[in-house]
Amino acid sequence: MPKLHPDAVLIQVSGAAIGQPPSVCEHYAGDGKKLRKALALQDDLRGAFDVTADLEDGAASGAEDTIARELCGILAEPRGQAWAVGCRVHPVDHPAFRSDLEILFSARPPGLTYITLPKITGFAQVSQADASIRELAEQHGVFQDVRLQVLAEDEGVLYELHRIAALPRVQFIAFGQMDFTSSHRGAIPASAMKSPGQFDHPLMRRAKLEISAACHAHGKLPTHNPTTDYASPTQAREDALRARHEFGFMRMWSIHPKQVLQILSAFAPTSDEIEDASRILLAAQAADWGPIADRGLLHDRASYRYYWNLLKRAQASGGDISQAARQAFF
Repeated sequence: MPKLHPDAVLIQVSGAAIGQPPSVCEHYAGDGKKLRKALALQDDLRGAFDVTADLEDGAASGAEDTIARELCGILAEPRGQAWAVGCRVHPVDHPAFRSDLEILFSARPPGLTYITLPKITGFAQVSQADASIRELAEQHGVFQDVRLQVLAEDEGVLYELHRIAALPRVQFIAFGQMDFTSSHRGAIPASAMKSPGQFDHPLMRRAKLEISAACHAHGKLPTHNPTTDYASPTQAREDALRARHEFGFMRMWSIHPKQVLQILSAFAPTSDEIEDASRILLAAQAADWGPIADRGLLHDRASYRYYWNLLKRAQASGGDISQAARQAFF
């Protein structure tokens, strides 16, 4: 009798199943030179991270259309493989919001997967942006299924996170810790915009936990803010580890090419974790997914779900999975 696959047995018990993101790392680029460099690195790493063209912070006042045409044109240039890309547009109440979308959809960049919405004040703005994106996508006949990434950047939006996360088109909610700090008008010190303050200040901790909890409740991907210390060879990795293990974030921004590999490494399961997951799942499958004992610990379907999610993350990140586990599960 053939052994049952974990997907046929391990049913999600609460909330919605959290899908795999296009990548656990999202790299931002706000000018043409940086965007081309990021896309070249994405090709070198075979699409291991996503690239986002930033039309908001990268655009000088009065030059919004010029920057948008340049960056969207670069996204649309022919490439050997259409890896996942995104685009951060202006806030929904900014005059350039609709023109950003018109330029983006007219360029038709292959691989466009998500649009990032900054400076969101609440559910109503996300709904308004969603409606505009649907309307323009239909008019242009492109990107009907493009997803939304919502940036949480002030205290007020935290109270509507669950309504926002429940919207079908929303895939990510990201934390903008620098704008969040600034929005408190000095109540949060500047030290909270970098480590360790960004993890230790109570208001920052609360915001991160609220974002993560809302995303996990609705099957969306909480995305952690970037590390401002872009010159460090280790800080982005250290921050990613804290974001993942202490706050439950599933994805993180990069703002410098040298941060990409640090983030990918931090979010990838370790060899010991992969070995444990493979051993436990193979034993569980052999026991027809009934309870087992492994190294003095009891395991059943509750823990099998954890290890199956871990093994799928390892597969997605190119982890070293044993031949036996690959044959059994992939």
